[in-house]
Amino acid sequence: MAIVEFVTAGLSQMTVSRGVMVIIALGLMYLAVSKKFEPLLLLPLSFGMLMANIPGANLSAYDTYTVLIEGQEIIRPGLMNFLYGGIVNVIYPPMIFLCIGSMTDFGPLISSPKSVLIGIGGQFGIFVAFGLALLLGNVLSPHISGFDGFTLKEAASIGVIGGSDGPTSIYTAVRLAPDLLASISLAAFSYMALVPFIQPPIMRALTTDKERVIKMPEPKRVTKKQKILFPIIMAIIVLLVVPTAGVLVGMFMLGNLIRESGVTERFVRTLQNDFLNILTILVGLSIGSSATAEYFLTVKTLLIIFLGLVAFSMGTVGGMLVAKLLCKITGGKVNPLIGNSGVSAMPMAARISQKVGQQYNKDNHLLMHAMGPLVSSTVGSAVVAGIFLQLFG
Repeated sequence: MAIVEFVTAGLSQMTVSRGVMVIIALGLMYLAVSKKFEPLLLLPLSFGMLMANIPGANLSAYDTYTVLIEGQEIIRPGLMNFLYGGIVNVIYPPMIFLCIGSMTDFGPLISSPKSVLIGIGGQFGIFVAFGLALLLGNVLSPHISGFDGFTLKEAASIGVIGGSDGPTSIYTAVRLAPDLLASISLAAFSYMALVPFIQPPIMRALTTDKERVIKMPEPKRVTKKQKILFPIIMAIIVLLVVPTAGVLVGMFMLGNLIRESGVTERFVRTLQNDFLNILTILVGLSIGSSATAEYFLTVKTLLIIFLGLVAFSMGTVGGMLVAKLLCKITGGKVNPLIGNSGVSAMPMAARISQKVGQQYNKDNHLLMHAMGPLVSSTVGSAVVAGIFLQLFG
């Protein structure tokens, strides 16, 4: 009997909510393996979610264990709790920014400074989702038992999903709304994976046939000196003006300086490959292990998924509208299709600009033009997150 009880202990603790989370985890695994939706992140994330919701396994981000040392009980972190420390202590997101910086070419932005306006327009979705979260909270909380609406900190964390930057969303949620981390992270990375499905209809709806065929000239040549000075100057400006965004932007600019300096090739190879791969696994496992039933299966999660879609869509709309305005101001020299890169879904958004543009004009090459607003949006979303932290943190 003792053996039977030992073997069935896990099954006896399985609840309906845990079972639902296991099914969700298996569904995400299917999307990662079969549909190839962000598999590098989604696969470890879904497996971490699976392990965290198996009762008795003690593999959630919140599990600890006790050891007796010299008569004293010492609490030690479990495996996932230990790895989750990289999220809680804000280690992984800045390190990912360091890696992304080593893969970023600021040349298109330096050669066309006006593209920064598109990146600014792409932040529109952040503020729409922020306001809508507060509104929905006030409207729905009297009618839904147990739902008290969203606080300013929670609304700000949800809004950052609109920047379509996973590490920035994690960074903001950890500081402002740690209880919503799993839901916000999953929404942010899911919509990044769905860029090819969400953005093209918006791009077509907001542009005319005449605008879509506009051929943009090749970007101007940028010198090595300009590329080296740019990350240094940007780091100084952001650290002075928005210091709360400094940890993300600082690491981003350091990674870019390592790339452009031309004297640290070994660092570049490590950051672009091995180190980034290790960080991706750790982030995926950590976030997945925090998505336990009691934290994830809530009304707030459903609303976050909805608000994330609104945020991402409105960010795309904001970038497109600014691109259309630039098209008119420049007398038709800017193809508005690059406006979708106002959200920092790097590099997928730029590829979508190129793909949709070539559907209407085979001779048009928008990829490098789209990289300008894309990298400016990455910096912009980090700056907005820093402003939210200054205001509400």
